[in-house]
Amino acid sequence: MPKHKSPKNLKNRVREHRLRKNISQKELALILGVTRQTIIALEKQKYSPSLHLALRLAKYFSTRVEDIFRF
Repeated sequence: MPKHKSPKNLKNRVREHRLRKNISQKELALILGVTRQTIIALEKQKYSPSLHLALRLAKYFSTRVEDIFRF
């Protein structure tokens, strides 16, 4: 997992979107091509994803990046 610590004021709704789709962290990781640890870190607000990963998340969840990540 890349070492991009999440800024204190950056919040995300990855877990909420994942649960709506009723998929596990492992399934989401496989779909996005990342590790389960990356998904765990995202959901715990401890990791700030690359732009590429943020865009892939938004595409998978059929929403805008701004609807997942907020300051």
